[in-house]
Amino acid sequence: MTLTRDIWAVLPIKDLTQAKQRLSSALSPTLRRGLAAAMAEDVLAALAATPELAGILVMTDDPQAIVLAQTYGCAISTENARSGHTAVVAAAARKLLQEGRGGMLVVPGDIPRVTPAEFSALIAAHAGSSGFSISPARDECGSNAIICSPPTLMPLTYGNDSYWPHLATARARGLEPVICPQPGIGLDIDHPEDLALFLESPSPTRAWAFLEAQGLTDGAPPMPTAGPILPAAEAMPAAQAQGAKL
Repeated sequence: MTLTRDIWAVLPIKDLTQAKQRLSSALSPTLRRGLAAAMAEDVLAALAATPELAGILVMTDDPQAIVLAQTYGCAISTENARSGHTAVVAAAARKLLQEGRGGMLVVPGDIPRVTPAEFSALIAAHAGSSGFSISPARDECGSNAIICSPPTLMPLTYGNDSYWPHLATARARGLEPVICPQPGIGLDIDHPEDLALFLESPSPTRAWAFLEAQGLTDGAPPMPTAGPILPAAEAMPAAQAQGAKL
């Protein structure tokens, strides 16, 4: 049995109406929801086009995300969907192990520039691993993609700075991690500065197309100081209300 046999991708998608709270200083709730959905589809499209994957498991109970997952032929589980990222991934690992899957690739839904080639490269690198491979965030703080063979090989604990703790946990278990940085995997859109970096150059992504349609790709930093950017439909009533007070 090889370490790359029967690897399933796991993509947790939280409630899209509450998505990307850390972008609240830059984008309105409507824009954050739309961007989160666009980014999730970018990731799903890349996963679906990765030939080495045996399947995709989306962990969500969000109605829009469920429809999106069905569009790409994904398996769907709502277990622990309202819990934190760590609990959701643990539930996915247990489910895949119970189903006899060989391994799991855990990815976030906010890496819109990821490509199938990057996922393939990570899986290829995993073939020579001790069962644990990781692709970090660009700042080497987050764990943006992890492969475990088998799915429950070791506990995964997510947070703002999970990369180095994951390496330490693996090594404490006698597992030497394979580290495989990838530019698309590494750029997760969590903070306004991440969004500004994403907007520095156009990309053939749904996330870029969404932001372009909102007029946010003209090079201006998406970090307003006078409140979050509002789409026209939201800004007009706000302006009218302000005018009524004058």
